Amino acid sequence: MDKTVSFRTDAKKVKALDALASEQDRDRSHLLNQAIDNYLDLQQYHVELIERGIRQADAGELVDHRDVEKIVAKLRRKK
Repeated sequence: MDKTVSFRTDAKKVKALDALASEQDRDRSHLLNQAIDNYLDLQQYHVELIERGIRQADAGELVDHRDVEKIVAKLRRKK
């Protein structure tokens, strides 16, 4: 079931959104729905990563801080 949601944003964003919608031959609602879907997917992915990290920590699957420092130093030298 579709539901109408209203929110405020600045005119510059609306203008850019409308221009993009026009270029893609879509309406504003379609692009906003895509953006919301992408946002929700990304947030869910982050939650899953955090939960996985907590499970690993609870299981004692941790990396010693000194080992992390060594890895970071090695990566910095590669740049």
